[in-house]
Amino acid sequence: MEATICFIGAGNMSLSLIGGLLASGYEKSRILATDPNNDRRREVTQSMGIRCIEHNIEAANQADIIVLAVKPQQLEGVCRELAPTVKARGSLLISIAAGVRSRDINGWLGDDAAIIRTMPNTPALIGSGATGLYANDRVNEAQKSQAEHILRAAGLTAWVQHESDLDAVTAVSGSGPAYYFLFMEAMQAAGQKLGLDESTARLLTIQTAFGAAKMALESRDDCASLRQKVTSPNGTTEKAIQSFEQQHFRDIVEQAMTAARNRAIELADELGHTHNNDSAR
Repeated sequence: MEATICFIGAGNMSLSLIGGLLASGYEKSRILATDPNNDRRREVTQSMGIRCIEHNIEAANQADIIVLAVKPQQLEGVCRELAPTVKARGSLLISIAAGVRSRDINGWLGDDAAIIRTMPNTPALIGSGATGLYANDRVNEAQKSQAEHILRAAGLTAWVQHESDLDAVTAVSGSGPAYYFLFMEAMQAAGQKLGLDESTARLLTIQTAFGAAKMALESRDDCASLRQKVTSPNGTTEKAIQSFEQQHFRDIVEQAMTAARNRAIELADELGHTHNNDSAR
């Protein structure tokens, strides 16, 4: 029998995961969600065909797996509300709330909870996400498999051994889509300055990004090898690459991602009301 999954919070990320689960054949009767807004509950029920109710405790009392999909600032209150239910049922908790460490979630729940913390990204909304996952020592292999199945409904998944690695995941894939959007934005603008109309510059930029990513995913070659294969000596691509390198492109990327990682650590400290970084490692 499939586990009953409860999504606390019926936002866009929850709906993307629910949609993916339903598409994979998961039973509608085994999925429910909560939302305080009556119109939103009605909308979710009509669009997804699942139960969407108002009260978190009522939903959690029916669930084997609880997906915490509320805003990070709301997570403490939700966890404290659900603590007695989670303790009584031994439910698995999956958090998709960005930046909140599992030890803080565990403390709010009263300790000894099985928690999987995840870092999805926005392409999960269209089934093309990349999600990092970390399990605390209360999670068993069967629960890890269940969590992986849920998150794979919105894209690929990757486990990390140390929770602090999720800060690096945030810098790579969590914030990463914005880096590519910025690069594409700059490419389109440059294409227009070189004489292309806006529509053509946009279309060519986006399709080129898609094609390059698809090649990288499907090729056995790494990104460096793929770049070298399309960089002919004394050709146009080589001139562009040389210009990037002269502007210290790699250093710029490293500095930006380090800044993102450092900010992820700061936010986790703020959200968890703690300033002890070392204990999260």
